[in-house]
Amino acid sequence: MSASEGTQGRPARPGVVDRPPRADVLLMTVGLAAVSTSGPLMAAIAAPALAVALWRNVLAVAVIAPYAVATRRHELRDMTTRERRWALTSGVLLAAHFATWVPSLRFTSVASATAIVCTQPVWVALIARATGHAIPRRTWVGMGISVLGVVLLTGVDVSLEPRALVGDLLALLGGVFAALYTVAGAEVRRTVSTTSYTTICYSTAAVVLLAACLAGGVDLWGYDGTTWLQLLALTLGAQLLGHTLFNQVLRTTSPTVVSLFLLLEVPGAALIAAASLGQVPPLAAVPAALLLLGGLGIVVSARPGDVEPAIPAE
Repeated sequence: MSASEGTQGRPARPGVVDRPPRADVLLMTVGLAAVSTSGPLMAAIAAPALAVALWRNVLAVAVIAPYAVATRRHELRDMTTRERRWALTSGVLLAAHFATWVPSLRFTSVASATAIVCTQPVWVALIARATGHAIPRRTWVGMGISVLGVVLLTGVDVSLEPRALVGDLLALLGGVFAALYTVAGAEVRRTVSTTSYTTICYSTAAVVLLAACLAGGVDLWGYDGTTWLQLLALTLGAQLLGHTLFNQVLRTTSPTVVSLFLLLEVPGAALIAAASLGQVPPLAAVPAALLLLGGLGIVVSARPGDVEPAIPAE
């Protein structure tokens, strides 16, 4: 489903901060609009949080799997045991990400949950350090600023409504699981196309989430037409269109620029939530969110060249 298929025959990656082509800026703008709808839509859907997570993966597989079977059948069949293991692990981690991130939106605001889950690059950097990569001093500075922003943001939520702290903590866990998912997925995508990888990953996430829903007695159907349309919009917009476009531009725009551009999802989701859900962030949360985004921008721009970029899963 993406033009960035595998690693062979790919043009040389551009420099870390090279200006992206105008066409890529347009594609990233469309992709950003798509992914920015994720949080507000999931907060608005009148279905259990785990069911929302399940159905967005099931619907995504329904779109991707036929294409994968038609075009990547041999690759899927010939994947090594190591590749399959990493793809399955990535799917389990993606399920864990959705199982924490989606419920967080029912406890705290879309703006806070989106900002906190976007700490994913911080966790990717820490995982990289733990696995032997050299992390620049600038990255540590950015991580410190980001953590301070998270502390201030959660402090604002506690002062307004203690219940929101639960949502903030779930969003933080969602960011950790998203980072682990990114790292696991990077191991597969070194040798496997995006289409084959996402087919296995999303299918695995769907199976894990289905088991969780059945164990918890979550209602999986009986929704009204509006809810099904929202689930479809969530899948086609954020999960398929948004991430397909960002994978597309990674051929000609550096991962650093793409990751920095994706940080704009935070204000984008906040604006959509304010307009559609009436969730206007308190003034005290604005400087905390700006501090968090500034720190993340430093982390992303200081990413070592041998560390996989952290592309959000939302």
